[in-house]
Amino acid sequence: MEIRTKPNPQLEKKLNWLAALLTIIVLLVVVFMREIQIDLGIDFSFLPPLHSGLNAITAVVLVFALVFIKKGKIKAHRNSVFLAMGLSALFLISYVLYHITTPVIYFEGEGLWRGVYFFFLITHVVLAAAVLPFILLTFNRAITGHYERHKKMARWVFPIWLYVAVTGPICYLMLVPYY
Repeated sequence: MEIRTKPNPQLEKKLNWLAALLTIIVLLVVVFMREIQIDLGIDFSFLPPLHSGLNAITAVVLVFALVFIKKGKIKAHRNSVFLAMGLSALFLISYVLYHITTPVIYFEGEGLWRGVYFFFLITHVVLAAAVLPFILLTFNRAITGHYERHKKMARWVFPIWLYVAVTGPICYLMLVPYY
């Protein structure tokens, strides 16, 4: 059975405020996380492969979400998006935990690879920060039954989110030799 909801503008407005607040909090935490160093007495060096895996799985789930919606399988699409958002939230928690407990690892590659790495890293970070509020707003439009507006926004939000989910593991794999 496919799910359809009657549009709810009041709920969308409330969720949009929540999305704005969540975006501000996440961006502040990520910007300032390197200023915070906490020693919990636990070695969190196992987390970078987890971050990479969560991002890679998110990318796969996003592709499935696209396939499902193209086939008209709305419930499967919705479940896939919920899963992708949950995986992204787990990634964020893991990523922040790692960076507040572990010294920074720097890329030491040279030449062309250095440029490639920094291209992926910079575009990944900038687009991740920029796309977050739009992912939340796109989600809000679907949850509140504004499907045409959701679809219109998802057409450009989806490829950016997918790019961020793919470039995270690429950056990790390029950084592995320096861990």
